[in-house]
Amino acid sequence: MIRNYFKIAFRSLVRSKGYSAINVGGLAVGMAVAMLIGLWVHDELTFNRYHQNYDRIVQVMQHANFNGKISTQVSNPAAMGPEIRARYGSDFKHVIQASWQGEHMISVGDKHLMQEGMFFEPGAPDMLSLKMLKGTRVGLKDAHSIFLSASAAEAIFGKEDPLYKTIRLDKLHEVKVTGVYEDLPENTTFRAVKIMMPWDLWVVQNPWVKTMSSPWSSNFSQTFAQLADNADLSRVSAKIKNVKRDNVGESEKKYQWVVFLHPMSKWKLYSEFKDGINTGGSIRYVKLFSLIGLFVLLLACINFMNLSTARSEKRAKEVGIRKTVGSFRWQLIGRFFAESYVIVLLAFILSLLLVIILLPLFNEIAGKKMELPWQHPFFWLISLAFMWITGLLAGSYPAFYLSSFQPLKVLKGTFKAGRFASVPRRVLVVVQFTVSVVLVIGTLIVYQQIRYAKNRPIGYNRSGLINLSMQEEIGRHFDAVRTELLQTGAIESMAATYSPLTSAWNTNGGFEWEGKDPNLAVDFPNSGVSYEYGKTIQWKIKAGRDFSKEFATDSAAFVINQSAADFLGMKDPVGKTLRWNNQPYTIIGVVSDLLQESPFFPVRPSLYHIRDYADLPNLLIRLNPDRSVTESISSIESVWKKHIKEAPFGYTFVDEAFGDKFRGEERIGKLSSWFAVLAIFISCLGLFGMASFVAEQRTKEIGIRKVLGASVANLWRLLSGEFVLLVLLSCIIAVPIAWYYLNDWLANYDYRISISWVVFVLAAVAALLITLATVSWQAIRAALANPVKSLRTE
Repeated sequence: MIRNYFKIAFRSLVRSKGYSAINVGGLAVGMAVAMLIGLWVHDELTFNRYHQNYDRIVQVMQHANFNGKISTQVSNPAAMGPEIRARYGSDFKHVIQASWQGEHMISVGDKHLMQEGMFFEPGAPDMLSLKMLKGTRVGLKDAHSIFLSASAAEAIFGKEDPLYKTIRLDKLHEVKVTGVYEDLPENTTFRAVKIMMPWDLWVVQNPWVKTMSSPWSSNFSQTFAQLADNADLSRVSAKIKNVKRDNVGESEKKYQWVVFLHPMSKWKLYSEFKDGINTGGSIRYVKLFSLIGLFVLLLACINFMNLSTARSEKRAKEVGIRKTVGSFRWQLIGRFFAESYVIVLLAFILSLLLVIILLPLFNEIAGKKMELPWQHPFFWLISLAFMWITGLLAGSYPAFYLSSFQPLKVLKGTFKAGRFASVPRRVLVVVQFTVSVVLVIGTLIVYQQIRYAKNRPIGYNRSGLINLSMQEEIGRHFDAVRTELLQTGAIESMAATYSPLTSAWNTNGGFEWEGKDPNLAVDFPNSGVSYEYGKTIQWKIKAGRDFSKEFATDSAAFVINQSAADFLGMKDPVGKTLRWNNQPYTIIGVVSDLLQESPFFPVRPSLYHIRDYADLPNLLIRLNPDRSVTESISSIESVWKKHIKEAPFGYTFVDEAFGDKFRGEERIGKLSSWFAVLAIFISCLGLFGMASFVAEQRTKEIGIRKVLGASVANLWRLLSGEFVLLVLLSCIIAVPIAWYYLNDWLANYDYRISISWVVFVLAAVAALLITLATVSWQAIRAALANPVKSLRTE
């Protein structure tokens, strides 16, 4: 019997090719969207699960009261790990001190490569459950050892066995390869780490760590840990909360340090904190896109429901005859469900093809490297469940509605769908376009917010600026190298800085000034720069002057930004004294705020002071605008290689680094626009089918109206009017929904747009135009039909 159901269902689909194509095509697109979103959501939810100890790994973080607000930071003093081990060792399997991720040069003979790496204490490979291809996880116990990822090992050694071979690290140390590990997958925090080095070696490179007079006052490293098997996260986090406050001096207790543990399961999706409270993070996008996937699939199912019920009068006689010859209602329900599942199966096959075609492009937009897990049984179980739910969702209403017809009325010819039979279809069309219009409005708002932040004043000229990593040879002969580069005509100016223009690497406390509240704990970005910094970045001086070598006193001077001047409460700060760690510094200038951090949040009060070239890790060069970029870069590279024999020449454009700050929001915008277009496509597909059916159903009515003198315009208005009213109603419903959720989204940004009514009008007009374009073809075609042909059968 079931086989018969599917055979008849297939024949029915072949008989109505147009409607079948719309149903299969719409469901396929809906299922493909849901599948792509499902892959993305799965990738987000399984982030870091590669590590076997995923549910026990934590990062030690801190809350502190800075500038009158509670801030949260991941950086810790180097003393944090040892102190936690000594006092709370029984609660942890590992406590690991680590450096920040950065580029390091590895050399073998004349071969030099730059690789991203980190310094870890010896337990890190075991904590992160690295899959060792060569060597063992204990290899970092030797202070002059190094672990290479498989890709780094191949890049530097080729096909040779790298184990126990010697590498020169950063032109400073000879280290031995004691392990090669499998490259970490893309959906892990440490995915870019290609080399791992011992923490003890980092201490050797930075001897000031051991000679610090106050080892708890400076936060410059990270602390990771693995909880003991029987340890409770919240209980241990509560135990260690005062570990820093117990060790800092009296002057630093006003920062009100609170140490806590942040689990690896929340590093990706719950990374945002406000006033010391975890406010979420990218989990909001996981929830958002999950809903979008569900709604887009629902739109495709609505098409199936609408077209099935719209054709009810055509199917009525079939139902009447089947009931007359003895079919039970449950048999008819099974028959209609069989038809639904045949369509779903065909749509699923087509959706797989669409996903295979679209996945590379989707990966590029989403910044992922996802693949369809063909060989994973769980994928096929999910797919079967997915098809079953979709078939149930799409086929339930038509099956129960069509099987409810009374055979007597149908066969006597007195069956009519009734005044209210089309109401459910109208409701479903309204639901479809409400979802589509909300997505369109959302996409417009996301792009407006991005454009608004991009057009924000940044306080300097980023055009033609490049950033390079400072090398020791450049630092020793800075003036000579700058002069040589100026003589080539490739550059306008050159400067050195501690923090890149697009980041704030360093913050400091210990500032005092006249009128300061003695209980106020402050922490300002405080970047060391060279004398040429202001000229090179072309910052805008609002008061006072720039740094100058003509003034010997500038070695103890600050240039501050406008936000700092406002925070200090100084109407005329130039010439005033600002004490830093009890040393007097004179404020010589005030500049416009430099946008170095997030473009969506206020600029922090920031300070700039002079430091030696050798202490500044970043080089800024302004290219000569009168020469081509390619020619200038080539000249710079020639001078670079003349002075630096080993380090590869590498650079980044500052405007590109600035553009990277919008990458997350732009990705959300692109994905939203994709899904909005597909949602509208699915809705229009259903609308096209409905319009063609209405035109077919009213063929004789149209013929009579034409005979009685109705114009093509009148008939077009008659057939299109109902759909236009439904879409208008959708827009009216969509506007408050979109406004509510988008206002909530914008609240995550301090620097944000106000939602304009123009956006809603544009979305509504776009929806109406798309609707008219979709239904007009069928309406005009029906209006132009010969009335003689329409009425011939009467």
